[in-house]
Amino acid sequence: MADNIKLIVAVILMMAAIALFYTFSEYSTLLRVLGLLVAAGLSLFIASRTQMGASMLSYVGDTQTEVRKVVWPTRQETVQTTLIVILMVTVMALLLWGVDSILGWAVRSLTV
Repeated sequence: MADNIKLIVAVILMMAAIALFYTFSEYSTLLRVLGLLVAAGLSLFIASRTQMGASMLSYVGDTQTEVRKVVWPTRQETVQTTLIVILMVTVMALLLWGVDSILGWAVRSLTV
């Protein structure tokens, strides 16, 4: 029950911040954006103190751990792969252009 109340408070806080952002349009945009960011941070903080928020934080932490485990390709591997892709796209484009030309010629010769 307490988690639901915290989530409701977080949502209401965010909705109020958005409404106030547009209500006070005569004030500086910088101040309104800063206020919106503060409200969003506070709202996220309140939401993170719930069971669902804790599981989301755990998920984000696990995701960061997995990203650190990724083996990124070297510059040479990236350049070689890019060149192979460009070559294959060019070959396939020429092949499809040739097949299209032959089929177009066949259709024109049959219909004329």
